[in-house]
Amino acid sequence: MSSATKATGSADRHALLWNIHPQDWSVNEVQQLPTYEEAIRRIGVTSGQRVLEVGCGTGVFLRAAADRGAAVHGLDASEALLAIARERVPEADLRRGDMQFLPYDDDSFDVVAGFNAFFFADDMVEALREAGRVARPGAPVVVQVWGHRDRCDLTAMKAALAPFMPAPPPGAPAAPALYEPGVLEQIAREADLTSDESFDLTWAYAYDNEDDMARAMLSPGPIVAAARAHGEAQVRAAIVGSLAPYRQRDGSYRLENEWHFLLARA
Repeated sequence: MSSATKATGSADRHALLWNIHPQDWSVNEVQQLPTYEEAIRRIGVTSGQRVLEVGCGTGVFLRAAADRGAAVHGLDASEALLAIARERVPEADLRRGDMQFLPYDDDSFDVVAGFNAFFFADDMVEALREAGRVARPGAPVVVQVWGHRDRCDLTAMKAALAPFMPAPPPGAPAAPALYEPGVLEQIAREADLTSDESFDLTWAYAYDNEDDMARAMLSPGPIVAAARAHGEAQVRAAIVGSLAPYRQRDGSYRLENEWHFLLARA
């Protein structure tokens, strides 16, 4: 049965934030290409496949998949990010929407992927269940999240920004560490997906100078929200201070991070 529910979930809320600095976010996304290519290599994207990226951003993964002959489709909450994706991948079918209410028929895709995306849903299990619904039976569903906090240089920045972030509701359980063994597998199981393989991959963001780094770090939606609430200058100062240990002698920055992947099947 196709999902006929007309709903936006968290899409409108996220769009307000991710629409602010789309070009600066694109700088980050382009640098994540090696992680996308490793996922493509492992699942074997081939010519003629129908590929959907949930939370497609500025279309870097879709460009890589299209270059291998796939028919690519993308969904994102942010129209500003989609505008860049349309320039990068003009042949793609790109739509604005919410990952918990995908505007596609059942069994539509040979691959469904979400890179640092599914955890933005109000209900990650429901978002993954939707991914499984639109995937053909047995098709791969790729889930990427941040890797272990001790192997991510950006953990220092996240700690420095914690005072600027909204407090969780009283009594709310702590969010699970998605990189811990078995956590994504359990979420996938609740979403009626079958887990095949998990793996970790380390790659680095690189920026020529402090201004380039700060602009890129200020671009994600949650940090935009913090800058609006507390002032961009204060948030920027916290970012620059926390990442000072990763400044190179020539003034550039290199930030190594780990990503954790789960390859599941519908």
